[in-house]
Amino acid sequence: MSPFRWDVLLVGFVLAVPVVALGLRGDLSLEETMTRVLWCLAAGWAVVAVLRLAAAPPAPTVKKKAAAAPRPSAEPAEPSEPSPSF
Repeated sequence: MSPFRWDVLLVGFVLAVPVVALGLRGDLSLEETMTRVLWCLAAGWAVVAVLRLAAAPPAPTVKKKAAAAPRPSAEPAEPSEPSPSF
């Protein structure tokens, strides 16, 4: 998954809003702000990866066919002699 997908960038920028606000307010230096914004983008990538993994449908399972029981044939399995009549 590319880290520059629109959903990754959107989540990363949403996570970066408080960091940018702290930078604009003067609590963080420019270097600290930019470093933390990059970490926010990395966190956005991780969040999207986990959500995609959790939301993915399960892989189809391949069911093995059970061995079919031998069908009784129309003819007897072994030739038999006629039964004696009493």
